[in-house]
Amino acid sequence: MVEELKEKVLKANLDLVKHSLVIFTWGNVSAIDRKTGLVVIKPSGVSYETMTVDDMVVLDLQGNKIEGRLKPSSDTPTHLVLYNAFPGIGGIVHTHSTYATAWAQAGCDIPNIGTTHADYFSEAIPCTRDMTKEEVEGDYEKETGNVILERFKNINAMHIPGVLVKNHGPFSWGKDADEAVYNSVVMEQVAKMAFISFNINPQLKMNPYLVAKHFERKHGPNAYYGQK
Repeated sequence: MVEELKEKVLKANLDLVKHSLVIFTWGNVSAIDRKTGLVVIKPSGVSYETMTVDDMVVLDLQGNKIEGRLKPSSDTPTHLVLYNAFPGIGGIVHTHSTYATAWAQAGCDIPNIGTTHADYFSEAIPCTRDMTKEEVEGDYEKETGNVILERFKNINAMHIPGVLVKNHGPFSWGKDADEAVYNSVVMEQVAKMAFISFNINPQLKMNPYLVAKHFERKHGPNAYYGQK
């Protein structure tokens, strides 16, 4: 099972390049096998051009390395916090994609102002607060996960499968690595659309009935979008 998961995580990492979400080594994908509690993640600082399935690192939910000759991504503690907190998550993506990162650097939520956004995120994509000096100088990557959890205290993480970490960049997730990548692509696109839209009309507003309709028709109990 873990070998299959390593293959999927490698493919998902390479898909970030295919979708122009990363340059150099600016991103990572992980996935978890919930039956065994094992997490597979990209190694730290390894080029996408040379990365192979044998480079993937396997860990348990406490961060102990189970398999792999390389160091795991430096963002591993953030991933582990999210896996431990949200049992519905099967895959996580972190990138520094241009538009989503710009919203994160500005410290702003990405508002839900169109049906494209509402098809995948039920509300605004939230941005976290400033991290404190103690958080940054302490167990930084773990604390990054904790500020995400704090922001999601009253938010359904399965209805809003992504977040902006202030001054840093986006994280997204899904039921598996492929869906996490998909949601990362969507987040970057809606971030770009929102930026353009506010430049065209800074006073724009979204129709709340359309938000509810478009999210519910894909994700609600009576969803009817797509084929059965």
